Amino acid sequence: MKHWQIDQLPWDSFDPSKVDPELVKAVKAASVVERNSVDYAQYLNNVFYDDPDFRQAADHWAVEEIQHGDALGRWAMLADPKWDYQEAFQRYRDFYKIQLDVDQSIRGSRTGELIARCMVETGTSSFYTALADATDEPVLKALCKQIAADEFRHFKLFYDHMHRYLKREKISTLQRARIALGRVTESEDDELASAYHTTNEPAGMPYDHNRCIANYMARAMKTYQPKHLKRVTGMIFKTIGLTPHSKLQDLAFYVAEKLFFSRQKKFARMVGLT
Repeated sequence: MKHWQIDQLPWDSFDPSKVDPELVKAVKAASVVERNSVDYAQYLNNVFYDDPDFRQAADHWAVEEIQHGDALGRWAMLADPKWDYQEAFQRYRDFYKIQLDVDQSIRGSRTGELIARCMVETGTSSFYTALADATDEPVLKALCKQIAADEFRHFKLFYDHMHRYLKREKISTLQRARIALGRVTESEDDELASAYHTTNEPAGMPYDHNRCIANYMARAMKTYQPKHLKRVTGMIFKTIGLTPHSKLQDLAFYVAEKLFFSRQKKFARMVGLT
């Protein structure tokens, strides 16, 4: 059961005067990534082929993620009436593909897979919370609050299943940290760069990973405030089995904050958004 429906959003309140054109580009890219969750659900079903409870949960998760993409796409077409969400999504599907013919996690274990999923939900929940705080456009603000709430619930879903598998697979805190931080670094891989390319750049323009990831990250990371990163570090600590709201987390937040905003400024300089 979905927690909200697209038509329940205050679409009549859309205010074009409060649209940030740079944020529109990030929303376009995010819309196709969210909509593409159908492939990730298939991948998860393959990995957890003998776990019907988790497979059902993964299918429900995908339904909500698809709704996120459709809602973001609808908003982006209001913000840019010349843009076609369905056309852009098909272009993304044709351009970027994940490996689906698997029966084991690329993370080495099912626990590792669930840790990686927790990291994805940590990133998405923080991004949509930050985006809701950054925008003054009322429809996007309302939409992002709904998506962020879903993503926090999805984090708990994967976290709970992770603990179920931890009882069987006995992965150490160090191993959990390695998988979690490894997945965090993958945020700059081809998934988001390809999404930016296929939703914002003309069809004839050659793909360049560095250009595209810089364009996406410069815009997406700009929405963050320190409070959002504080929550991110707390969720990471919880996932890997360390105590959140501790002196160690305070230290991790201090380092993460410096690195994050330094990285955002570097991307912004690369694409001329300083």
